[in-house]
Amino acid sequence: MPEITRRDVFQAIADPTRRRIIELIANESMNLNAIADNFKISRPAISQHIKILNECGIIEIETVGRERYCKVQPQSLVPAFLWLEQYQKQWIDRIDSFEQHVNKLQSQHKKRAK
Repeated sequence: MPEITRRDVFQAIADPTRRRIIELIANESMNLNAIADNFKISRPAISQHIKILNECGIIEIETVGRERYCKVQPQSLVPAFLWLEQYQKQWIDRIDSFEQHVNKLQSQHKKRAK
């Protein structure tokens, strides 16, 4: 029995090419050829990335005539946003603490220079 690969939003955004695809189609849908034209990798490779994004629910593929258009499903990115948001305060606090430390060191250096 073949093993079923379960994909999620984190797997989708883990790859820089997939993140770039999401950025490209965030504001308007694009056909597969237009997406592929933005990369220096093969069209089959782009198709594989599109397939993963589609399996994760990040994008929806709509067929219009002979063209297939991709558009972002922003609500599917919410789990990643919520996960990252929990760390935002922690990182802001750490950056603020580092800034205070640097300012203290600069102040001490100025006092010694006098």
